[in-house]
Amino acid sequence: MAVSGEEIAHALDLLTDLGPLTTRKMFGGLSIYCDGVIFAILMSDGRLLLKGQGPMQERFDDMGMERWAYTRKDGSATHMPYWHLPESALDEPGETVDLARAALQHL
Repeated sequence: MAVSGEEIAHALDLLTDLGPLTTRKMFGGLSIYCDGVIFAILMSDGRLLLKGQGPMQERFDDMGMERWAYTRKDGSATHMPYWHLPESALDEPGETVDLARAALQHL
């Protein structure tokens, strides 16, 4: 399944106040860049995730944001440095942009 044009438009609308963004399609989803730095991904199922490094990892965990993980062929879990946006942010561009700005400060 590939991310739809409608899902891409919604994600970019949420993030528009960050300034000029660029994107790159990959693995059925989309990577989102600000000033050449990847800070978010739109998964092929339409879920938007923000990259968290340093203190943002703890902040995202404290907010109850779910970390992206997948299961390898050997059954072990691999956690990626991306967290799913909270439901409240999916309809609130201000909250999404605030989280994205904070995340970008630590990348």
